Order: sequence, then structure tokens, then C-alpha cells
Amino acid sequence: MQNQDNNYAIGFSYINGVGRVRLNLLDNYFGNLENAWHAGKEALISAGLDNTLAENIVAHRPKIDLSKTLETLKRHDIQTYAHTDKDYPASLKQIHDYPPLIFVKGKLLPADELCLGIVGTRQPTVYGKLVTEELAESLARAGLTIVSGLARGIDTVAHTTALKAGGRSIAVFGCGLDIIYPSENHSLARQIAENGALISEHPPGIRPRPEFFPRRNRILSGLCRGILVTEAGENSGAVITANYALEQNREIFAVPGSILSPSSLGTNRLIQEGAKLVSSVKDVLEELNISLFSEENTTVEIIPENQTESLILGKLGYEPVHIDQICRECALGVALVSGTLAIMELKGQVRSTGGMNYVRTREKKEIYQLEMN
Repeated sequence: MQNQDNNYAIGFSYINGVGRVRLNLLDNYFGNLENAWHAGKEALISAGLDNTLAENIVAHRPKIDLSKTLETLKRHDIQTYAHTDKDYPASLKQIHDYPPLIFVKGKLLPADELCLGIVGTRQPTVYGKLVTEELAESLARAGLTIVSGLARGIDTVAHTTALKAGGRSIAVFGCGLDIIYPSENHSLARQIAENGALISEHPPGIRPRPEFFPRRNRILSGLCRGILVTEAGENSGAVITANYALEQNREIFAVPGSILSPSSLGTNRLIQEGAKLVSSVKDVLEELNISLFSEENTTVEIIPENQTESLILGKLGYEPVHIDQICRECALGVALVSGTLAIMELKGQVRSTGGMNYVRTREKKEIYQLEMN
């Protein structure tokens, strides 16, 4: 495929059934995709397409306004990369069914060759959120680009945490890049485009459909060195992503969870089936054979400044405790406890997990930096 044919590849991307294999077939037969785009039904059949697909192309072609699509791409600052282009991600081209054309908003950098996918349930528990935040932060600080699917739950936590840590992130869409799904992640998508990239195999105007997301997941895993599942139910889409990663010879990581929690059935099953059990970021880095320039610990000293803080800290651990329970066990009024917790959160000693629940901040974090050649 020649670079000037990208516009016609965009047109074919609107037509179901025209993937990389058939696109190459048309390109080889007609000499370029422009000729293929204008070919009649009989010529398309002669090129090797079946009657149904040839009829589908001829029927849908008049409905596709390439000029309008190109204007939309320009307006949204979306670039296109064919699989023959030098800027097409090398890791993605290694998988069996890589897309012939991808749409990109933002920038793909050489540093993104070292990336890790973090995925999980759309309805995470407090535990799932906390472990995702801790791992995503450490991995982003270590220099890995964090890839996920912009979905609610674990995906959103992974993207948000990576950006807060000063790292890069990539979101893979199951629709056109001009459509943000879910809609509440508009701001997050903009931040990712400014500090990474949004990627899709779908052209503008294509709305999300259930069948698009499993296919999306093959791209997500194909971009990455490995996939980390932090919390997922037995039939979660995150498990589908892990299965794609297995087929693509990528590393699979999973965080163990309670055997009583439905939200951890998927991750625990992955570990049973051979996924690398992750209890710290070091487990991921070692398995990926990433050399480290330095390794150090940072300690947040949790030293209570008064008796009230001391009492509250004594009631907090790493499982959420509701403010009412803290008040009862400390025999303190809600106004005093609420005010003290607010001050302690500002000092980084405790954190809110939502719903007026609090946990103690972990005192030690390992900081990694990649070895620079």
C-alpha cells in the first residue's frame, strides 16, 4: 500500500469485511487502492472477493464521503498510519491480525515501545482501585507507557494514575476517535492525547458496539510487552485481553485477590493457569527483564502530631474504615474526626476511598528508573 492510498484505505475501513488481507488483495490486483475504490462489482469479484462482499462495497461506497471524513480527521487532529508506514507501531505489526490502518490522536514516541497494558473490571472494589493506583504509579515512574481501554473502572484508574505520576499513557478505542466512550472520560481522553495517544482501527463516526470491544483488546495487548490484570471477574473483558496476549506471546500478569470476591475470580484463575502473580511492581519489571539504573525507597513518615491523630491512625489500616466507625472506636465527635482526617489527608497520612471511608497511606514505596544506554 502506497502512502497516498491511505485516503482510500480510510474509505474501505467503513465497510465490514474489508480487513488487511482483502485490502492487500485489492491493492495487488488493481495496482493501488484508488483504482480498487472505483472498481465495479465484476472487477472486485475478479480480484478475489466473493459476490456478497463485492455487492456490499458497491452498495456502501456512495454513502461514504471521503472529503467529509478527511475534514473530520483534520478538525480532530487525527493522523492515519497504514501498516506499511514507518510510524506504524512495530510491536502491533508483530501480531497475526494487525489492523491495516490505525487512527491516532496525539503522538507515538520511541519510548512507547516499552509499554504495559493495565486492565480490569469496570466495577472495581476499593482493593482493586488501590492496587491499580500503586502499580500504575510505580510503573509510570519507572518509564513504562501505560496502555488501557479508557473504560470505566480499572482502565480509568490506570490512565489517570499514570498521568498524575508524570508518565505517558495510550488509550485504545472501540469506536472512532471523534466519539469519546464513556462520555464522562472526555477530559481524561484529552489529557491522554496531550501526554500519549488515542488509537483506534475505526474511522470517524463509528459508534461503539459490543462486538468491537473484544476486537479492540487484541490491539491493546498487541501494543504491549505484557498485560497486567489487577482485578477482574471470571467473564471480564480483561480476561479476553489476557487471552489475546497469550496468543500474541506477550507476558501475562495478575494481582491475586480474595477467593470470596467475585471481582477476583478472573485474576485468580489467570494465576492458576500460569500468569505471573504480582505482589509488587518488582515482579513485573523482573519478568520483563527490565534493567534498573537505580532502586530506592521513599518513606512517608506517619508521625501523629497530636493525640487525636494518634487515636485515628490506630484505627486505620489498608482496608477502608467508615468515619462513623472511627468516631465510635475513638469516642470522638464527627466534626473533630472529619476535620482531623482532612488535615491528615493533606499531609499524605491517610486517604479517602469514597463514601466517607478512609485507609492509612502505605509508608514505603519503591522507585525505579530504567537503565539508559
